[in-house]
Amino acid sequence: MQNAKDSFYVALRTRLAALNPERTILLRGAMRPGILVEEAEAPFSQLPNDVFVLRWLGLGADLDLGSVMAVEECEILYQTCGTQSFGGLDRGRSLSDMDDELIAILQPFFTAKLNYTTTPPSAMLTQVFWDEPGFAPVVVQRDRLSRWARVMIYSYQEQGE
Repeated sequence: MQNAKDSFYVALRTRLAALNPERTILLRGAMRPGILVEEAEAPFSQLPNDVFVLRWLGLGADLDLGSVMAVEECEILYQTCGTQSFGGLDRGRSLSDMDDELIAILQPFFTAKLNYTTTPPSAMLTQVFWDEPGFAPVVVQRDRLSRWARVMIYSYQEQGE
């Protein structure tokens, strides 16, 4: 399932960079699009603001098909305090902008499956696809608004995976 997880993340990262090049994060001295995979980064004491954080949850498989289809649930967390120029009073608008961005980068609901252990990444035979996101209610923590969305990611297991 690692190839599917990597392909999903890179597709969202590429789409976000095209949609909103201003949404970035400085990590380990490099400016990157504002989306990251929690398990691939050092632990956070607090999730970063104005960034999408992918968290992988449960894994399942459908063995009754001609090929094994793996399914993994991805939780996408994000939060904002608004902007300094508005004293944070635009935090609702900022969260709404992130909602819209997430909906946009999840479409279309598929991407090519690539193997990122090779340079350049090599194309695999199948695609990765996912459901529409399910959004949780907004959570208010002092000056911070946060939300998460969950998406089910599907991928056929290929030989050698």
